[in-house]
Amino acid sequence: MPYDDPDPARLGDLLHAVFRRLRRRWAEQLAPFGLTPHQFRALDALAGRPGGRGHGPDGNCRHGGGSGSLRVKDLADALRIAPRSATEVVDLLEHKELVERVPDPSDRRATLVALTPRGAALREQVRADRRRGSEEYFSRLAPEDRVELERLLRLLTADGPAPD
Repeated sequence: MPYDDPDPARLGDLLHAVFRRLRRRWAEQLAPFGLTPHQFRALDALAGRPGGRGHGPDGNCRHGGGSGSLRVKDLADALRIAPRSATEVVDLLEHKELVERVPDPSDRRATLVALTPRGAALREQVRADRRRGSEEYFSRLAPEDRVELERLLRLLTADGPAPD
């Protein structure tokens, strides 16, 4: 396959093949932890909310777990899934004692979803395992190639018009 004649369709096919392979590896990495990709993404979204609802002015969680908290609708938005689907994800994570529903201190009618300490610990464990798996997968690329790949992927995922 010549590299000097970039065919956009071939580039798309190659990106799709890499995506499928990474997605399959990701699901395989999550299986021993008893998580699906949506469930892990929910843990990740909840952990990425310091300073959000449920946090004091110092950024520390008021209700335990040391993480942020979100309403189910906001979690659904963060995951880009329907609120009903997010409710199902939260229900499963709550059953596994990885998240908890807590009262919203700013609106007594509302409920927030927050990581439990167990959920936060599992998230860190999965992230460490994922880092090792990614290091293995991308090890065939030289460090400068990894930097270039990240630059190109950021360019392709950036909002706004394509550069001239």
